[in-house]
Amino acid sequence: MLVLSRKKLESIVIDEQIIITVVEIRGDKVRLGIEAPRDISIKRCELEDRHQSEPPVAGEAAVNGGQPVPDH
Repeated sequence: MLVLSRKKLESIVIDEQIIITVVEIRGDKVRLGIEAPRDISIKRCELEDRHQSEPPVAGEAAVNGGQPVPDH
């Protein structure tokens, strides 16, 4: 795992196509802005973990070609 320090409004770039910016720091919470191509799925880990442990939702495959709907 790479660990970086960033201040408010500073960014990191991943693979020249994903930009993550620290939008706000409030107490123990950090708000991040993520810019990425639409074909890249972005999900919070806790939602992905829960999604994998639950049975599929009826109709989910038809909505997005069998792929999870991006959480962004």
